[in-house]
Amino acid sequence: MWSNYHAMRDLPLNALRALATVFETGGVRSAARTLGVSHSAVSRHLRELQAWLGVALFEKAGARAPRLTVQGEHLARAAAASLGSLDHAVGTIRETRRSNAVTIATSPSLAGRWLLPRLAQFRESTPWVEVSVVADQRLADPAPDSSQINLRMGDGHWPRVDCEPLMDDVLFPVMSPGFWEAHGRPRDLPALAGLTLLHDRDPFAAWETWAEEFPNHGLDLRRGPRFSSSDLVLQAAAQGLGVALARGRLVERDLSAGLLICPFSDSARPLPQAYWIVVSTHLRRGSAVSAVLEWLRAQGGAGPGGATPSDGT
Repeated sequence: MWSNYHAMRDLPLNALRALATVFETGGVRSAARTLGVSHSAVSRHLRELQAWLGVALFEKAGARAPRLTVQGEHLARAAAASLGSLDHAVGTIRETRRSNAVTIATSPSLAGRWLLPRLAQFRESTPWVEVSVVADQRLADPAPDSSQINLRMGDGHWPRVDCEPLMDDVLFPVMSPGFWEAHGRPRDLPALAGLTLLHDRDPFAAWETWAEEFPNHGLDLRRGPRFSSSDLVLQAAAQGLGVALARGRLVERDLSAGLLICPFSDSARPLPQAYWIVVSTHLRRGSAVSAVLEWLRAQGGAGPGGATPSDGT
């Protein structure tokens, strides 16, 4: 017990957290944004950790996107797993204070663009349930004793959890009205070949996925800036930076407000079972959890599978 106490006391936890975040986000600057600190602070933690260990953790010190050594990746994976487990345990304890408290964990894009605009209606109809929202790109492994519901985009193939289809979607190109005007009001899909394409790192919302349904339009899918979330790529399109592929469920408000348009008819690719409800296989389905699940199913079943291109023109 004494030796374990001293080992824990001496561990450079801030530096290990920095290493884990660099590993998960792919770079020092992205890790700094995630942690809410300067990139120089992250770099300092990494240097101090290497000095403390006496082992090189990166193949090239100071690189913008440093490559981990074998030892560095081993430690980073262990640190990420341990910190993730600790974060989940803390969240479980905090969010199970009352039997009427339910947490919905989902991606920032789905939280901000689909879930939050609907929560006021749920609160009015079911005021006795307290719903918290956690926005996280990673799929957390729900603990058996938690009241956490995950909403995720993907194919539903996640291990050790129960997955239930929530709703379908469609994928189609959108742009700002100003961008459309500035580029001659294009209405035919071949015109996309001459426009800047904005890329979402989500593989299920990639131009490559859309092009499988609409080939032979001369698109160079290697060109164009990349964005780390569906929300960012849609904001970039609204700012007139190019053409984005939009998930219909996420772009409903922007189309209704006229911030984005889709001038191309018949350009939607269906995405069946695009969103899923993911819970622990041992989830305790009390009255609060059951109420939230029933409401989510009703919301997912509303509408014809997301907004369509005709909504934006």
